[in-house]
Amino acid sequence: MAVSVGEVVQAFRRDGRIVVVGASLAGLRAAEALRTGGFSGSLTLVGDEPDLPYDRPPLSKQVLLGRARADATTLPQRNSVNAQWRLGTAATGLDLAAKRLRLADGEEIDYDRLLIATGVRARPWFNAAEAALDGVFTVRTSEDAARLERRLSARPSRVLVVGAGFTGSEIASACRERGLEVTVAERGAAPLVGALGGVVGAVAADLQRQHGVDLRTGVMVTALEGDSGGRLERAHLSDGTSLDVEVAVIALGATRNTEWLAGSGLAAGPRGIACDAGCRAFDVQGIVTDDVFVAGDVARSPHPLFGYQFLSLEHWGNAVEQAGVAAHNMINVGPDRRAHLWVPTFWSSQFGVNIKSVGVPNMGDEIVITQGSLAERRFVAVYGFQGRIVAAVTFDQAKWLDFYREQIEVRAPFPPDYATVDRQPGGMRPVPAGFQDPSLPSHGATVTLTGHDPNERRVQFTPARA
Repeated sequence: MAVSVGEVVQAFRRDGRIVVVGASLAGLRAAEALRTGGFSGSLTLVGDEPDLPYDRPPLSKQVLLGRARADATTLPQRNSVNAQWRLGTAATGLDLAAKRLRLADGEEIDYDRLLIATGVRARPWFNAAEAALDGVFTVRTSEDAARLERRLSARPSRVLVVGAGFTGSEIASACRERGLEVTVAERGAAPLVGALGGVVGAVAADLQRQHGVDLRTGVMVTALEGDSGGRLERAHLSDGTSLDVEVAVIALGATRNTEWLAGSGLAAGPRGIACDAGCRAFDVQGIVTDDVFVAGDVARSPHPLFGYQFLSLEHWGNAVEQAGVAAHNMINVGPDRRAHLWVPTFWSSQFGVNIKSVGVPNMGDEIVITQGSLAERRFVAVYGFQGRIVAAVTFDQAKWLDFYREQIEVRAPFPPDYATVDRQPGGMRPVPAGFQDPSLPSHGATVTLTGHDPNERRVQFTPARA
């Protein structure tokens, strides 16, 4: 007697083996969704950090301000995942044919379906000897944030932040709120230029300078210098100047954790792991797998609202939503599966301003201010591409975010043509959005538009030197 599809699904939900690599936000939410969705089989979560999953956004905000302890950011579990936890042990290899995961301690774990949610890590300083100086920091893990907060509490004479993306800008904001002298070095024309473009970036630059930040744009830090005891004491810039600093925070973006997949046969590289809209990973031949899924910051998936380009998103909300879709599809088949069509949304709080975004700003080539004004630093900026709205960014105007999400979803025309109470006619002419050359390494774009090319496995990030 033939076994029905439904019986196969139920058997897998009862007896299947699922392994989740990456015990952070996406991994935890996927595990919860698997159990809620009816999976009662074997579930293993593997994570390279020793801690239970914790929330990362507070690390560059409340933790650095001393308002929350780094060890108090553990994510609440919505329901019991009843899983085997392998924490503090990184995955080091994958055998697709044997369906076997290799761990750093030599153990091998067999699976029926695998979810990869290994996320990203902070891009390190390019000179290892300089990165090892006492006083040089990155902020990605809870321990990173705890170490930096302790140093900031010691009142260093000056903090240097290298990179003015969202993380770098939030760190600079926290330092100024603590009354510390801060210099920000950004190779682009303005803070946030990689993520939001030059028009909004100019507002961010004014905001930082108004709050006492020594902002240096169009420059790079070429070297960090230590004293005879290995303590950071000076930074050298590409314009020939130098700064006496006690602390340097490297905020040059993120590196996706894919190196462990080298030789596995998956389409994994520096830009992430390519997957379809259902979160199924592609192999290096461009063929979709049906037993390996991807979610969170490490994933790259096509989105119909944005020309089916592959999007790499470093957003909290995306990690949660994509994890839910991946979990659902891992325990369902065929028409019962669904696509991950979440419209990107993120937020940042810095220098007393709440910045929110919906859509993909760096896909836009034009921008128009539809509410408020740039001069007041309270506005809505709408981004357009090929005659339709693709994104909106708000400065202290979050009430408009849901409206513009709907406009993006219905592919509303750009420039928008509707009357609002606080619309200022003088600001309604579209202008170039002012994004930097996309070939330059970014200091903080939260969305990366990429194609699918297995050759990207050979791409390496090499910082320019003066």
